[in-house]
Amino acid sequence: MKKHILKISLILLFISGTISAQETLLSKEEAVNLTLENNFGIKVAKNQVKIADNNQSILNSGYLPTLSNATTANYNRDDSVIEFPGRLNEDGSPFANVDLYKAEAQRFGSALNANYTIFDGLGRLYNYKRLKEQYQLSELQARETIENTMLQLFSVYFEVARLSENENVLQKALEISAQRIKRAEYAFEYGQNTKLDILNAQVDVTNDSINLLNTRQQLANTKRDLNVVLSQNLNEKFEVDTLIRFIPKLQLEEYVTQAKLNNVSLLQNEKNLAINAYDIKVNKAGYLPTIGLNGAYGWNLNQSAASAFFPGTNNTTWNFGLGASLSWNLFDGGGTTVRVRNSKIAYENQELLQEQVELEVDRDIQNAMAIYENRLNIFNIQEQNVLTNQNNFERSKEQFQLGRITSIEFRQAQINLLNAETNKNLAKYDAKLAELQLLQLTGQLLNVDF
Repeated sequence: MKKHILKISLILLFISGTISAQETLLSKEEAVNLTLENNFGIKVAKNQVKIADNNQSILNSGYLPTLSNATTANYNRDDSVIEFPGRLNEDGSPFANVDLYKAEAQRFGSALNANYTIFDGLGRLYNYKRLKEQYQLSELQARETIENTMLQLFSVYFEVARLSENENVLQKALEISAQRIKRAEYAFEYGQNTKLDILNAQVDVTNDSINLLNTRQQLANTKRDLNVVLSQNLNEKFEVDTLIRFIPKLQLEEYVTQAKLNNVSLLQNEKNLAINAYDIKVNKAGYLPTIGLNGAYGWNLNQSAASAFFPGTNNTTWNFGLGASLSWNLFDGGGTTVRVRNSKIAYENQELLQEQVELEVDRDIQNAMAIYENRLNIFNIQEQNVLTNQNNFERSKEQFQLGRITSIEFRQAQINLLNAETNKNLAKYDAKLAELQLLQLTGQLLNVDF
């Protein structure tokens, strides 16, 4: 009964492995393109850039004049009785009252008013330049978001690749253990070993099956994590590219030497420094006068009602006017002075922050370079270790088939090879991630092929 259960579990494992092998390949380039196109964080960052682009346009600069229209309409109706006490007609009779009913008066008017600031102490100019710097800063912030998202993408992508390779390793280990059961059963039938060898082989098959199932579960979960980064269906099926190419050391060293020109944190700090410099100039504009022009063109229609002594009139007028204004806030209670002083302090703080960021970036680059070189060395050692354990396993297999070593010794050689291969897979992707982190610090992450 145990044999039948074991065979069924093996068949299920083999079938699931065959199904996963038929999935389409998601290349690194395709993963990058999908992320750039669909990732929600990147979309938000791009929208922020669009907002900054709108803010830096001429429509938000204050350089254009303003034009407004004011239109009015008024209607009045009066009902009145006018008496003339003591006034007599020529015949001596009392003078008749004048009854005014529905005495209507209407007034209509429309005017266009234009205003234009000729000079405002250069505050408008420096604010316009400040908005240009703010736009470039938003581009750098979007770039930082994209770089961080790329690192997140490849950390998950490489984890899928690592688990995929581990799955293949564990699949082979399970097949070897299954073959051991057959050999142990044949040997037992011919009296060459005991039932214990069969039981040991069954235990190893069970352990290998569990390890393989757990790895496949981890792989399925990690693929869903990758689908989240790609912003696509969580159950999308795919395989990933497990081929890794490392950038030549000389090229990396060249990137490191140019890091201060390309590091996104340093570039953002430079933009903040320029923005603070313009803040000082904008605030200093409060010391200078403002000169402006204004103009107006209007039309008015006044329709008055008839009175007791005068008939109604219609009066139409057109008017046109030009004017100039000069305003100079000679003393505003010290508000401008305080703003200028504070903006200078903010500029000094930004300079201090720049020095701190430069020091931290230099430290991070050196640490990242050291980590990368160390992980690359570990990967090279693990590659050699796999070759050593492979040779050891092949010889142990020969010796086991000849009956010169026990199944326990053979199993140990198999475990050593399994550990060496999984450690090599881990070291390979750790080294590549360390390389990508170094590329981000040098500002080259988005300029290289993955």
